[in-house]
Amino acid sequence: MDEAHAPDLTVSTPQQYRALAHPVRHRLLFALGERPATLSGLAADLGISKGSAGHHLKLLREAGLVVLDHERQVRGGTEQYFRRAFRRLHYETGETTKIVLAAVADEIVADADDPLVVLRGVRLTEAQARHVRETLEALVNGLEEAEGEPRYGVLVGLYRSGQAG
Repeated sequence: MDEAHAPDLTVSTPQQYRALAHPVRHRLLFALGERPATLSGLAADLGISKGSAGHHLKLLREAGLVVLDHERQVRGGTEQYFRRAFRRLHYETGETTKIVLAAVADEIVADADDPLVVLRGVRLTEAQARHVRETLEALVNGLEEAEGEPRYGVLVGLYRSGQAG
């Protein structure tokens, strides 16, 4: 099953939360969202050692977030290609949100193509907030993948600000 046909996944087990507790693991998941990749390819793409990539990949596999996609025979061995086990990952709020946002911030800062980030505080009625949420969810969930094109991250949030005034 390729990622396009993989199910959505809601992080629910302690093992999944632990696996997602490090920004490098989020970067691995971002990289695997583009295409299946080998350990060596992931390490090179992320600029980390193969040992570090292997350690983090092992934790993601044990948590069921990454699976073996296929193997290929090469000179003197077998190359393993890994992929994400999900299409979309859903998080409950809390500490995981901080970790996810930190990983996304790293991706945004590394983007040299003028990423769009807008933060606006606005007063809304409960009905308006529900409407904004439903509209944003429909927009993001309705996006179709364009095969062979660059991958973009879409970060959408709606939350009640804790600041008064």
